[in-house]
Amino acid sequence: MDTKILTTLEFPKIIHKLTHHAATSLGKAAAEQLQPVSDLEAVKPMLQATDEAYTADRLKGSAPFGGITDITSPLHRARIGGTLNPEELLNIASTSRGGRRVKKHIGVIHEDHPIPMLQFQAEQLTENKPLEDAIFDCIDDQAEVMDSASTELASIRRELRSGESRIREKMEQMIRSSSVQKMLQDAIVTLRNDRYVIPVKQEYRSSFGGIVHDQSGSGATLFIEPEAIVAMNNKLRELKAGELREIEKILQKLTALTADHVEDLLINQELLAQLDFAFAKARLAHEMKATQPRMNDRGFLKLKRGRHPLLASDKVVPIDVELGNQYSAIIVTGPNTGGKTVSLKTIGLLSLMAMSGLFVPAEEGSQLCVFDAIYADIGDEQSIEQSLSTFSSHLTNIIRILKSMTSKSLVLLDELGAGTDPAEGSALAIAILEHIHAKESRIVATTHYSELKAYAFNRKGIINASMEFDVATLSPTYRLLVGVPGRSNAFAIAERLGLQTDIIDRARGEVSEDDQRVESMIASLEENRLSAETERQTAESLRRQVEALQAKHEAERLKFEEQKEKVLQKAHEEAREAVAKAKREAEQIISDLRKLALEEGASVKEHKLIEARRKLDDATPEQLRPKRGGAAGGAGSKPVKIEAGDEVMVYSLNQKGIVAEIHGSEATVQLGILKMKVALDDMELLKSTTAAVKQQQPKQAASLKRSRDENVRMELDLRGESLEEAIMEVDRFLDESFLSGLGQVYIIHGKGTGVLRTGIQQYLRKHSHVKTYRLGNYGEGGAGVTVAELK
Repeated sequence: MDTKILTTLEFPKIIHKLTHHAATSLGKAAAEQLQPVSDLEAVKPMLQATDEAYTADRLKGSAPFGGITDITSPLHRARIGGTLNPEELLNIASTSRGGRRVKKHIGVIHEDHPIPMLQFQAEQLTENKPLEDAIFDCIDDQAEVMDSASTELASIRRELRSGESRIREKMEQMIRSSSVQKMLQDAIVTLRNDRYVIPVKQEYRSSFGGIVHDQSGSGATLFIEPEAIVAMNNKLRELKAGELREIEKILQKLTALTADHVEDLLINQELLAQLDFAFAKARLAHEMKATQPRMNDRGFLKLKRGRHPLLASDKVVPIDVELGNQYSAIIVTGPNTGGKTVSLKTIGLLSLMAMSGLFVPAEEGSQLCVFDAIYADIGDEQSIEQSLSTFSSHLTNIIRILKSMTSKSLVLLDELGAGTDPAEGSALAIAILEHIHAKESRIVATTHYSELKAYAFNRKGIINASMEFDVATLSPTYRLLVGVPGRSNAFAIAERLGLQTDIIDRARGEVSEDDQRVESMIASLEENRLSAETERQTAESLRRQVEALQAKHEAERLKFEEQKEKVLQKAHEEAREAVAKAKREAEQIISDLRKLALEEGASVKEHKLIEARRKLDDATPEQLRPKRGGAAGGAGSKPVKIEAGDEVMVYSLNQKGIVAEIHGSEATVQLGILKMKVALDDMELLKSTTAAVKQQQPKQAASLKRSRDENVRMELDLRGESLEEAIMEVDRFLDESFLSGLGQVYIIHGKGTGVLRTGIQQYLRKHSHVKTYRLGNYGEGGAGVTVAELK
């Protein structure tokens, strides 16, 4: 592609914006080399890479390119045997490690959202962790060789530190001496030529002795190495020389190790450059709010609300344009500053971006063509090139274009035929357009000549377009109107500005009848277009509302399905837990029965069998609670009145209790040793004492005798429970036994320390249902059981 054309259409500015989004110097270099491609099959993978990077960046953010640098030069030096310095080795290790991070990042994204092209490139990255470890083990983050790089280096540096400490200690002793202090300019120890010295006044040079290494600018101070530490400084210099030799050995060893991986590292660097370049294109697309265009090589382009990418997003006016289907040429007419040139550049620049694998700032569904070349003759003050406004300059450009263009080219001409006599200019413009049209090139041209309106109107394959102008405000709207030629609007503007009516009428009379008909036709077309545009906007608004409602309903449906799935899953889990619990309790009951049989032979007491059967019944998983309908139980059933003395199930506590009193919508319920106020709609009637009384004959009502419930337990096993829990269980157990008409019950508390037995017996002493109590006899459990006789 001609670099002059790229500059004219401001493509280098897009490249400049792209390089700012590259995370590494490698990516910047790749961005700077970007050029439009004229092969459709080559453009497709370029756009695919941008699309995959756009998806990855949207889902997981930018890839971690930190620490990756250009290591080409050090790698080439390592390959030819040069020794790399610590900073170069550190950059090589950091770049290698950065490549591993990028590879992992892309792999994670690919597992959930396939990005095959980027994944393929990432998989080609070679991991060189042993090399990284070797370098990081020897060189720290400040590019300094560490003591741990070798035992010899560690030993040398220990001696160095020890020697420096001894020298400083010796010299500090000297400068603290009163005899020496008077000779010193300052009581400090400093370095000159890597040797420790002290500042001595010039007049004491002969009496102080030692080696002079430097002097101040005035000559009043000499920096002298005292004789007493010359040997120590010499030893220090030897150690430092040894340190440098050992460091050189370490660097040579690491360089040789790097040389073994040069080819892999160079390939990695190229792959990382391409990956960074792809993510830079994605970030540029995010910045421009750009979309991926559909590409073709049929000369067809269709922009939906295309925007010039270099104009401010809050000021740019989108354009809709289609070229290459029903018509191959567009003639844009209209006044200056109406936006014709910007529209021309937008078409050309967006085509160049798409041919370079970049997304374009336009709506989804836009299509662009891969042209073999794009030619432009654009010359106005908006161009970054020098002025090309003269006729000769325009014509020189056009001649070059006519010689080079093909049927697969896009030609953009601004102010065609300008700069010469209007009659000759318009005739020449028509001839040029006819020649380009005959070559089947795609063309977009702007002009002021009204003759070209009639030419485009009568010529098949060519269509008029104009830039909209608001007569009410006397200002352009910068909207491109395809299919409607531009109006001069001179009379309307003059009338708006206050020109006398008789002058305007006389001017209208000077216009030919044909021109007046053309203006009337254009006005009618524009009126119809505005009407159609209003209807289109209304339809578009309705469509968006319908889509929003559909999206909302779909989201609600998905939410409902998700909630239903969660409820079902929870129900299944609860059911499984209930069954497992029931099985465990059943197994325990069976085990207890077997133990009873072994302990007491073939004869197990009746009350123990009853208790075991009750436990087995209780182990059955509870069914779902009936829907609350007050105290009625199931929905739709007749409400049941709850009265004092009734046995109820309290839903919120999942406990059985006896109603003591009724207070309107609440009742006082005895729950073991506790009494609580509970709402009537929070309980279910289990057993009504009133119903039992009514079933008896009136004569027998005064001598009602409680009947024993065969399912009521006669013994309570409290072994292993705390005293507080045991008291609650005993209270509930005595209530049930009393209501069931049992005369005697057994409370098993075990022998143990006697705390549980003592606490229970103290409680029985005060209980209203207990007549007497005693310890169990032989065969009843002895001191491990308390037998209570009920009233």
